[in-house]
Amino acid sequence: MKRRDFIRIAAGSAAVWPLAAHAQRADRVPTIGILAGVSPEDPQGKAIVDALSRGLQEFGWIDGKSAKMHYRGSSDPEQLGKYATELTTLAPDIMVATGGTSVGPLLRATKTIPIVFANVPDPVGSGFIESLSRPGGNATGFVQFEYNLSGKWLDLLKQIAPEARNVAVLWDPTIIAGVGQLAVIQSVAPALGLDVRTINVRDDAEIERAVAAFANLPHGSMIVTASALAFVHRDLIVALAARHKLPTIYFQRTFVAAGGLVSYGPDFLDQYRRAAGYVDRILKGERPAELPVQAPTRYELVVNLRTAKALGLAVSPALLARTDEAIE
Repeated sequence: MKRRDFIRIAAGSAAVWPLAAHAQRADRVPTIGILAGVSPEDPQGKAIVDALSRGLQEFGWIDGKSAKMHYRGSSDPEQLGKYATELTTLAPDIMVATGGTSVGPLLRATKTIPIVFANVPDPVGSGFIESLSRPGGNATGFVQFEYNLSGKWLDLLKQIAPEARNVAVLWDPTIIAGVGQLAVIQSVAPALGLDVRTINVRDDAEIERAVAAFANLPHGSMIVTASALAFVHRDLIVALAARHKLPTIYFQRTFVAAGGLVSYGPDFLDQYRRAAGYVDRILKGERPAELPVQAPTRYELVVNLRTAKALGLAVSPALLARTDEAIE
């Protein structure tokens, strides 16, 4: 065979192969594994799956028709690790991790199956990716927030509770994001005349004892930083804030809907709708290593006016004008 004939045939084959491969994939229904840091029975877990499912439907991926989805979820770290292994053995085409507690187990379970994560506080600091612009491995997605958000919680606290002097920061010291959020709060607090104390959110008994002791200080208030543990103990934290009449700022709307005072943070469910777009792109051939990790684009300020009234706090017209949602 002449060299130019070989080149012509090889070039023709190269042009045909991607089309044939795509046709082969089109005949097969892709599978999507979902690992969440909350149990399936948790209302927030259901909201996450609903948001992700709606997002995927917009791209034509419908569970049971054009795609097959496997969902696993738990707030227990050991169980999450087992679920990550279980999902990996199902050999899905792609997996979605909801929150920082889910990404680590999935990355330990596989270095080849693509992973899209959402609501992860510090993926670089946690070692999940190489950089935000070029993740470099088999995972990419959406960060939960930027650390400067933590300083804005203090500003909000002084606006709605100007008499506040002592502030308890509820945090998880075992995660990188906990350390990062606390560092920003500690750097901003002195300029606002606030003295910072910390409370570990490890378990119910510890939280209850620490909050009760802190409540003996004058002009007390609290800030609940973002963590999976804070979310697990959310009902207790909201109840303690009400019992001890402590103005409290939260990182997510769910706390305020349950009776908390104020929350300011990204629209968490919007991240799952955006994650669906990355799932679609990867299923169509793009590589997670080359898809940049993105920051939130939508933030929401939510105020519970009923709780403010119970605490004897007045919500200023200026703050109310900035509020995305006022719960009455």
